[in-house]
Amino acid sequence: MSKPDDALYKELLDHQQDLLVKFSPEGRLLFVNRAYCEAMGKTAEDLVGSVFMPTDDERYADALATKMTSLFRPPHTCIVEQWISSRKGPRCISWSARSVVDKDGNVASIVASGRDVTELKKARRTTTHRDEHLMLLIESGTPMYYTHSPEHNLLYVSPRIRAMLGYTPGTGKRAWTDFLTDHPFNAQGLERTLRAIASGRREPPYRLEMAKKDGGRIWVEVDEIPVIKNGKTIAIAGSLVDVTAKMKVEEGLAEAEILIKEYKGHNGTADENGPLAALKSIFAPKKAKSDEELPSEFPDGLK
Repeated sequence: MSKPDDALYKELLDHQQDLLVKFSPEGRLLFVNRAYCEAMGKTAEDLVGSVFMPTDDERYADALATKMTSLFRPPHTCIVEQWISSRKGPRCISWSARSVVDKDGNVASIVASGRDVTELKKARRTTTHRDEHLMLLIESGTPMYYTHSPEHNLLYVSPRIRAMLGYTPGTGKRAWTDFLTDHPFNAQGLERTLRAIASGRREPPYRLEMAKKDGGRIWVEVDEIPVIKNGKTIAIAGSLVDVTAKMKVEEGLAEAEILIKEYKGHNGTADENGPLAALKSIFAPKKAKSDEELPSEFPDGLK
């Protein structure tokens, strides 16, 4: 390439919006285009020969160095992000680098193009903050949420569900069914889930018995909605509420009803030999044998 051609090539590179650099295997800049100079607020003369991607943070430097080792082995490419101090303040540059290899397979130099992704980073940070705030609001409510695939593989489980079952973050089960016991009610509940997956229609809420890590068991009421895409169920999104205490109350009421029926007998009259008869004999007031046994004064609350 002749000198006029070199000048034209450099002019083309200087008109690129992306930051373009070339540096030695030792990390010294050999070429910088105008966009890079403007971003750094320095001239090409000041930059050529200086260290590319300098950093004062040792941990950050180690991370960069680790990633850039891929430039010295096939396929001799690397993508890395760098925060720089520019005239516009801190800017994040995403670099795509490739090694220039000589005929012996040694790295002769490295060329890289960089793009300013600061605004994208800020947008992602804002989105992440908004998502975290939304999740905080959701997690503060009574229901706890989960999603799983049509094959019951877990996609999301509320941290509160894991805590309720005794699992720490990062541990637990991979399938929704792994949390369930072998109670017969669970089979009926799973049938409803399968119907929702097949039909794409919401099923009425139902109850499941779940196993805790320590061997305990709890009852939950779940409400599930099939997630549809292109006419096909791609996931099940559900919420659950712990109803263990409620179940115990309901069981107690059911037992009380049975006892009352037994106490009343078949004809609706009290059965003196029924299970409640003994309790009634204990708490019912005894008949006084004489007037002397009657209390002379009644407590204030019984007058």
